[in-house]
Amino acid sequence: MKIITNRAAATTQRAQIDFTTITRQVEQIIRTVQANGDRALFDYTKQFDGVTLTNLRADLTNNVPVTAAVQQALAIAKQNITTFHQAVMPQAITVETMPGVLCTSEPRAIDRVGLYVPGGSAPLVSTVLMLAIPAQLAGCKEIMLCTPPQPDGTLNPLIAYAAKLCGIEQVFLVGGAQAIAAMAYGTATIPKVAKLFGPGNAYVTAAKQWVAADPAGAAIDLPAGPTEVLVIADELAKPEVIAADLLAQLEHGADSQAVLVTTSLALAKQVNLELELQVRTLPRRTIAEQALQNSFSLVVGSVAEAIAFANDYAPEHLLLQCLNPERYTAKIRNAGSVFVGEYACESAGDYASGTNHTLPTYGYAKAYSGVSVASFQKQVTFQTVTKAGALALAPTVLQLAELEGLTAHKRAMQIRL
Repeated sequence: MKIITNRAAATTQRAQIDFTTITRQVEQIIRTVQANGDRALFDYTKQFDGVTLTNLRADLTNNVPVTAAVQQALAIAKQNITTFHQAVMPQAITVETMPGVLCTSEPRAIDRVGLYVPGGSAPLVSTVLMLAIPAQLAGCKEIMLCTPPQPDGTLNPLIAYAAKLCGIEQVFLVGGAQAIAAMAYGTATIPKVAKLFGPGNAYVTAAKQWVAADPAGAAIDLPAGPTEVLVIADELAKPEVIAADLLAQLEHGADSQAVLVTTSLALAKQVNLELELQVRTLPRRTIAEQALQNSFSLVVGSVAEAIAFANDYAPEHLLLQCLNPERYTAKIRNAGSVFVGEYACESAGDYASGTNHTLPTYGYAKAYSGVSVASFQKQVTFQTVTKAGALALAPTVLQLAELEGLTAHKRAMQIRL
């Protein structure tokens, strides 16, 4: 992993993605799905996944055995995710802004949502939990899920088990940009949804952004493309731990990125040696080695400078591997999810600590939050005004209506008085 000592140069080192070309390709896929519906989905599944399907709907009655250990792990993860997301659920709030004027904000679930769970070389079973649990807690009436088929044309049994564990009954065997298009516009088999959720590669991200810009499409949770991690470490951090954290992200895909920002050049060199050792034993070694080409270490003068760089970079995952990391958390403004201290590995958040792992990437953490129960809801406001409240409010309303030259607005208040 290359070592950089110039902070300004490091700001240009984010993995480069040709979104212009990708968006052109994605637009063609979306328009084909709009025009040809299910037929396009069958064709694209054969073209991109090498699978010939006869039915887009997955069979959830095929009970492939899941080991007791897997069942227990998923049960614990589900409980932790549920516990955290229940605690941060939006609540109804009523405020009397002035005597006789009551304003209320109440959460309302989005009726129909679509979840995208990446498949490819590593089906993300954990993503089923991360999306389905807050959707259920939010009260969504209809939850559907799209995920690529296995090479034999069936649903991955672990994804099937996780879906049933979370009460999802509609699962469709379609992946990539074509899955996003199907859920955004609907086909004969797949109903149209109001909002789309889930991570994916650059094509999935581009497709989500494309349909979100179309009034006839669907809203999206956030831009969540290739995964990334940034580790802040001082000279006391353990190089073997840091290398393991970096590789945990790099094994996701060749377009993943890992960044180390450290106050110690010696540590950066030691981490590189550990990366060389640890990557050799990974089953996904080739992918991780490709992703290492996108990655770098930055040597800075202080942890405070490292925090400043992290706020500019706005990483998806931010790990604090430094002395007394808690004293720096208040200074972090831009990050998808933060892991504080030596024992808080990113894998904990990916699977079972309780927080959500569907997070903004590629710098979008400057403006977006990760998925939560609130992501599956809207806030509807109400106002109740008594006669006394109207009399108190009228002078202000009449003045502002007159100021804007909106006579009907003014009359709507006057006629009540």
